[in-house]
Amino acid sequence: MSGVGGIGGGAGGIQQILAMRQQIIDRTNLLQQVKDAKATGAAGAATETAGTQQGEGFAGALKSALDGVSATQQKAEDLSAGYERGEVTDIAKVMLARQEAGVAFEATLQVRNRLLSAYQDIMRMGV
Repeated sequence: MSGVGGIGGGAGGIQQILAMRQQIIDRTNLLQQVKDAKATGAAGAATETAGTQQGEGFAGALKSALDGVSATQQKAEDLSAGYERGEVTDIAKVMLARQEAGVAFEATLQVRNRLLSAYQDIMRMGV
């Protein structure tokens, strides 16, 4: 019989699977909390950005967004360096920061591509 006992090595294998399942659930809950915290922060940031756009215009809003991306990338770099030195032991925290920095960079790249495309479309228009 090659059921769960054959694959996982009996009750110990089942316990390992249950432990891994619990770890996945815990990580999922942690990621959800981070997402909720960011959503709450994003609502405040959206209000702040609206004020920034009225006061400083588009250039100011773009600069603050780029500064935010830069800060995210610097945080990820610091955590990675800390992990390499042995100061940070939570690999999930490091990987999450690196993923967040990657997503922020990709979003910035997409905004840049859209702005460049709009600029090129405007330059092609006949007056």
